[in-house]
Amino acid sequence: MQPADLRRYVRNTEKTVVPATVAMRVQGMGVLRKLPRRLQNYIIDRGSRSDPYMSFIVEPYAVFLAFEITDTEAAEALLPPGYSLHASAMFSDTPKRPCAIVSAFTVHTNVFWGSRVEFYLVAENCETGLLSWIIEEYESNAHSYDPRRGFTLPSTSHSVVTTSYRGEVIVDVASEHSGNSLTLLADLTNGVLSDLDQRLWVEGNLSVDYGGELQQSTKPFSLIFDPGEMARALKLPLEDISLCSNTFGEGMLDPAPFEAAVFPYAQHFVTTSFPTATSMRTGEDLERAVSELNEKLDRL
Repeated sequence: MQPADLRRYVRNTEKTVVPATVAMRVQGMGVLRKLPRRLQNYIIDRGSRSDPYMSFIVEPYAVFLAFEITDTEAAEALLPPGYSLHASAMFSDTPKRPCAIVSAFTVHTNVFWGSRVEFYLVAENCETGLLSWIIEEYESNAHSYDPRRGFTLPSTSHSVVTTSYRGEVIVDVASEHSGNSLTLLADLTNGVLSDLDQRLWVEGNLSVDYGGELQQSTKPFSLIFDPGEMARALKLPLEDISLCSNTFGEGMLDPAPFEAAVFPYAQHFVTTSFPTATSMRTGEDLERAVSELNEKLDRL
């Protein structure tokens, strides 16, 4: 993608996030969540026909930890039908293995604004052959929506995802309703920008689905983004990660991560308001989609 087109896309995604509008929509979620879930999904589906896209901007210093799966039977039980675990790694020079990923990041969208921790299994869609990110659990200090549970209130008792002037990422997130927690300190001093595995980060984000208790009847959905934003990230030495607690995937993962990645820049995604499958399969497909979105968003 040409630099001018990227900057145009960045501006277009950012300008759709208006704090006053986000606040109004958050208030509306408080009313909608009281409705039956089937009606909630119907309202989202109908609304997406006139306003189909949601800008999803992940702020700088999102941190991702990859863990090797040690109990494949337990992990496979969390996958939705039609998926199988697939050996993967976040960076191109890391040996692949069956893995799960835990991420912590701050995000602003045109629907909600806050911090999230998400837990994924990496699997292959047996029908399409696409590598896929399967969302198993998440915790957030903002209102959320997923097709299985509908609109939900913030789930955390506290949620800290921030940085310090010492070049650290500080994460301290705990659920108010379950035992989920993630507490870590990542020192960025010795991080090196390294090439990411493109099948995982590009193809995988074209096939995102829900597993575990979040499984639902909709099809996997795609994120639209400039593939250049998934080209490289800071690879951190494992000794520079102080992982104090992580309950996500407890009992089926090696407790120590085998990789740590941090994105030192914002990432700009567009997704559909309601999970919708697409025919995109490659970085070239993404660049065409970004170009088409620029034309639409320019008119807003």
